[in-house]
Amino acid sequence: MKQLYFILLMVLILPSCYAQDAGLTMNGYVKDLFMLYNPGQTIPGTEQDLMTLNTVHNRLNMKWYISQQFTAVFEMRNRIISGSMIRNYPEYKQFIDKDYGYLNLSFVPVDNESWIVNSMIDRVYLDWTTGSWQFRLGRQRVNWGIGLVWNPNDLFNSFSYFDFDYEERPGTDGVMIKYYTGQTSSAEVVYNPGNHAGETALAGRYRFSKWNYDFQAIGGWAGPDWVIGGGWAGDIEGGGFRGELTHFFPREKDSGSEEATVLSVGGDYTFPNSLYAHAAFLYNSQGKSGNAGGTDILFNRNMSAKYLSYARYSLFAQISYPVTPLLNSDLSAIINPGDGSCYVGPAFTYSLQNNLELMLTCQLFSGKTGSEFGDIGQLYYARLKWSF
Repeated sequence: MKQLYFILLMVLILPSCYAQDAGLTMNGYVKDLFMLYNPGQTIPGTEQDLMTLNTVHNRLNMKWYISQQFTAVFEMRNRIISGSMIRNYPEYKQFIDKDYGYLNLSFVPVDNESWIVNSMIDRVYLDWTTGSWQFRLGRQRVNWGIGLVWNPNDLFNSFSYFDFDYEERPGTDGVMIKYYTGQTSSAEVVYNPGNHAGETALAGRYRFSKWNYDFQAIGGWAGPDWVIGGGWAGDIEGGGFRGELTHFFPREKDSGSEEATVLSVGGDYTFPNSLYAHAAFLYNSQGKSGNAGGTDILFNRNMSAKYLSYARYSLFAQISYPVTPLLNSDLSAIINPGDGSCYVGPAFTYSLQNNLELMLTCQLFSGKTGSEFGDIGQLYYARLKWSF
């Protein structure tokens, strides 16, 4: 499998040298992310109370425009990961190599005690557009989310707000069929196969515009649940206003699944002085109103739209301001009012060149033991990113 993987990679990369003539394009980036982790306690089995993790990350995005109707896409991420966290948590290697898709497209060609090399194909699909119809087969991004923090409508590609270094988000293995009913309206259905019914999803979405708002309605099944919901996006007095609502109820009584309603509402506004403000609210009927312990931002990436948070209620706030044309500052926070725990994330981004960026940020979690954010600790990051 690994040999076939490298052969496929070379076959796709080499023709990109002739992109202008052959209808091939390639872009991506290379970045280095350093993390210092303070778990707030001594690491079991060691005398350390701090851990480090360094990730050299290369991304390749390739498109082959076969004709006006057909497009082939191949995108992958390659990472060299090292640091004391690899040594202290051997299970971290399995976590890095985990592929939650129907096909296992993750590879670890190098696996040492303190560093590993991981490659994952997160986009590989064929797109065919004819008239008002669009068909897509393969691993693709199915983005049904509207909100900027939490997305109850995003049945296929749920993601964590804390995973800031994976801008592209995971892909979904499946088939998408879309019909454009108008300039601002469309109907689509997506099928995501699984190894059994509990991992299979089949759902549809209808989008349309009315009263200067964009609306969508969704329905179908996701794993053990039937789902129905919808969302909207528009503005009030120049400020963005959006929201999503999804209701989940078990397809079978003995499936072990529970009925749940998930709602997110958010708004944002940019002031004349370029100050940006954003606030959001999340409600999960299955969330805990007291201590909501269990959040694991390091080892939990297989999220679902049904379980975006362990809390019954969550509040989000963010402000961002360009200090200079090259330096941007950002401050975000999430509060669980049920147990008093919170997250604070300051960030500074500086543009060194047109395609070279430096970012300094941290994720500060606090709260009592057993609360949603009280047992995580603090994480500090420095990232240098070069795009090509």
